Amino acid sequence: MRLTREKVVRLSHQITDVLVSSDDVEFVEDRDTIRQQIVQILTALLKDEEMIELEVRKRITSQKKEILEDSEEWSVLYRKYYADELRRMGIAAAPDDRRERRS
Repeated sequence: MRLTREKVVRLSHQITDVLVSSDDVEFVEDRDTIRQQIVQILTALLKDEEMIELEVRKRITSQKKEILEDSEEWSVLYRKYYADELRRMGIAAAPDDRRERRS
């Protein structure tokens, strides 16, 4: 997991604060219950992201030829395989900023 537990908890407080200050959100549970649920959701998402990254690295290292991690080819394959894994999980990938700048 790339974020520490403390950072996830701090982020959950910030998200809860934004939700509380919004006129469009009405709480049916108490604030702490909502915040704890946010922590659980964020933690699960971070674990999913970690599993995706491991799978992508595994796919790259399983290529017939060796692909160096700092190479452009590695970066291209990483982005492609990462997007493939997101689609496989039913998560739409965000557009790659670098491709948008080239257009």
